[in-house]
Amino acid sequence: MLLTVFRFLAWLPLPLLHAVGRLAGRIAYAKPGKYRQRIQSNARQAGYSDPAFAGRAAAEAGAMIMELPKVWLRSEQSLARTSSDDNAVVEQALAEGKGILYLTPHLGCFEIAGRYQTLHGPITVMFRPPRKEILAPVMESARNTSALRAVPATMQGVREFVRALKRGEAVGMLPDQAPAQGEGVWAPFFGRSAYTMTLAGKLAAQTGVAVILTAGERLPRGKGWRIHYLRLPSPFPTDPLQQATLINQTMESLIRRFPEQYLWSYNRYKTPAGAPPPPEMVNVADAPGAAG
Repeated sequence: MLLTVFRFLAWLPLPLLHAVGRLAGRIAYAKPGKYRQRIQSNARQAGYSDPAFAGRAAAEAGAMIMELPKVWLRSEQSLARTSSDDNAVVEQALAEGKGILYLTPHLGCFEIAGRYQTLHGPITVMFRPPRKEILAPVMESARNTSALRAVPATMQGVREFVRALKRGEAVGMLPDQAPAQGEGVWAPFFGRSAYTMTLAGKLAAQTGVAVILTAGERLPRGKGWRIHYLRLPSPFPTDPLQQATLINQTMESLIRRFPEQYLWSYNRYKTPAGAPPPPEMVNVADAPGAAG
């Protein structure tokens, strides 16, 4: 049933999907609650304190959701609306023949970014199964194509990543997903410690592949998307904290290009179960006069 709905939505014009999504996003934001508070708090942390900015960010989150059916089920049509001024970054990395690690944050249309990268060659992406099982059939049919293969965020998926990189192929993952306890370090992100995954840094340091931050900017009036590429310097640091800090700093630079399209509602600063407290909390506890 849900797949049928997605197929219907995929046939609707992109400008209409974006318009409906932005309206829905603003309606969701208008309701007081944790969703609204988190957008405001996270945006303010990055220096975007204008309430109007938070409202626009919520609208873009709605547009992101509504464009998914078209990107997933009408990929060729969507790619026809997608371009990049940074293809030389990828071409240079491919010429080195060592494979590419794409890091795609929750910015713009991250689904179109993965599909656009298949134009340069096959790519293996890592995903987490949806929390709602009803979405699983839709995502499975949409995320696996002849050039794009999705693997789970497990050790099996990591092994598939390593194999793909050894073949000189590309892999892709979300660098700003909060990892589980023991799989991350506290690293600064817009001036506040965020528990940041270490897997990306380990893969980069161990394989010597090119690391490229990428995102699909949503263009106005439903014109499509523009793909951005930012390559991280090499050789990659070997220290996990330095790796995570470098990735977060580069991600900040990419987000600031079109900040309203970042998913500010994501709970980026949460402390995973069992993880140590962020440095800020430790410093407060150790401060003179702190309650003990």
